[in-house]
Amino acid sequence: MSKHTGELVSVKIIPNAKGSPPGKLADAEVVFEADAGPLSGLKLIGFSVWERRDGGRNVTFPARQYSVNGERRSFALLRPSGEDRGAQEAIRECILDAYNRLEAAS
Repeated sequence: MSKHTGELVSVKIIPNAKGSPPGKLADAEVVFEADAGPLSGLKLIGFSVWERRDGGRNVTFPARQYSVNGERRSFALLRPSGEDRGAQEAIRECILDAYNRLEAAS
């Protein structure tokens, strides 16, 4: 288990020791620290680190599945608040950095 600390949040990495499903490397939690205002003491779960086919890494975000006319769809639970589509990139990089630190320590 690894914990990467930032200013207002930390990232906790839980390695996927079972190896199932294939390609899933770890789960991740974003923990809100004491100075995070009303989010202090809470954590956001549902992030996962995956191995891509080209050898890179990807982070999936918390989502809820639902179905419409028998078709499965996902609704992202963590979204940009405005038009900035790159807003999720900072947390994605923070999670990947925490995973890389765990991997380097092993």
